[in-house]
Amino acid sequence: MALIVQKYGGTSVGDLNRIRNVARRVVKTCQEGNEVVVVVSAIAGETDRLIQLATQVSDNPDLREYDALISTGEQVSGALLAITLHAMGYPARSFLGPQVRIVTDNTFSKARIQKVEIKRLQKELKAGRIPIVAGFQGVDKDGNITTLGRGGSDTTGVALAAALSADVCEIYTDVEGVYTTDPNICPDARKLARITYDEMLELASLGAKVLQIRSVEFAKKYNVPIHVRSSFSEKRGTLVTKEDEKMEKVLVSGVTYNKNEARITVVRVPDKPGTASRVFTPISDANIIVDMIIQNSSAEGYTDLTFTVPKADFKKALKLVKKTAEEIKAQEVLADENIAKVSIVGAGMVSHAGVASKMFTALAKENINILMISTSEIKISCVVEAKYGELAARVLHQTFGLDKGELRKEP
Repeated sequence: MALIVQKYGGTSVGDLNRIRNVARRVVKTCQEGNEVVVVVSAIAGETDRLIQLATQVSDNPDLREYDALISTGEQVSGALLAITLHAMGYPARSFLGPQVRIVTDNTFSKARIQKVEIKRLQKELKAGRIPIVAGFQGVDKDGNITTLGRGGSDTTGVALAAALSADVCEIYTDVEGVYTTDPNICPDARKLARITYDEMLELASLGAKVLQIRSVEFAKKYNVPIHVRSSFSEKRGTLVTKEDEKMEKVLVSGVTYNKNEARITVVRVPDKPGTASRVFTPISDANIIVDMIIQNSSAEGYTDLTFTVPKADFKKALKLVKKTAEEIKAQEVLADENIAKVSIVGAGMVSHAGVASKMFTALAKENINILMISTSEIKISCVVEAKYGELAARVLHQTFGLDKGELRKEP
């Protein structure tokens, strides 16, 4: 008998018929002799509706109340699933994050999990009931409701799986697994049978929307296998797992395309110790994530500093940077929202030379100018003009043979 945590996304619980479908899948897993803990997202579109209500009331809503509002969607889907399972003859109980005691810090709207208390869940499982936990929710030390950020139900699922020492965390969504690139922009994209935690971390951080990055961080830290599957298909999906030797043989496993970033450049920054800290500390204090950073060589005691931030945080970041630029007497601040980031990711890049050259040559042949470059052991990212983003992704997908050949198979 295995202990399985199943997380169902918003499209999986999108209406009553889909909730019934989820209930049937949960029942089937139980009938196969497994213990099941379920995590649910809000019904598709509900969180966006709640966010819209908050922003209609205030341009800058109080974040404590914001979390109290937008966390309610998961309560609805969890209770509906429990009612459905009861009607099918299977005892189930729905729980909110604070009831299970998913304890977080007090960074409202982007809270981080500090500990998960599992006694309540263990009690329910021992009593033969199916616990259904509202994803995305937590509680801080003062009893305030917190939320884990968009896609946070994935993190709830993996965190519960880690705390319970579950055999696997199944993430059910509207796609059949992790693809070599976005099928919407590249019809030749193909599903991977397996992918490493590190590759999935890079893909998630670079814009792949299949899994929230923090859920993959949890999975890697606690060695929780994640099986990404479709709730509308019985097919096996993609297993996110630790690396083995065969996985290193694949040079590039995926290409990502992200148009949700913006670029900020601080021109003629005094090149002296502490200046970079003065630029980035206010951004960090505002919980804004900085991605790519490039600093030019110093000339006459000045340098240019360029970096990217999420478009959602662009206006806030720009305001902070302009204030700092005045204080440090930089010449000016330039901003560009018309960019896209295209990246290649693969565990095999660690031990193969010439990958960057091959990537840059492929883009050059299409007359695509590279504005910024960032690398890690298993990733190369390029910022290009937004109008070339999709073309660049398709070109790189073909260049590295992701449209043909043998992909990783189950061992």
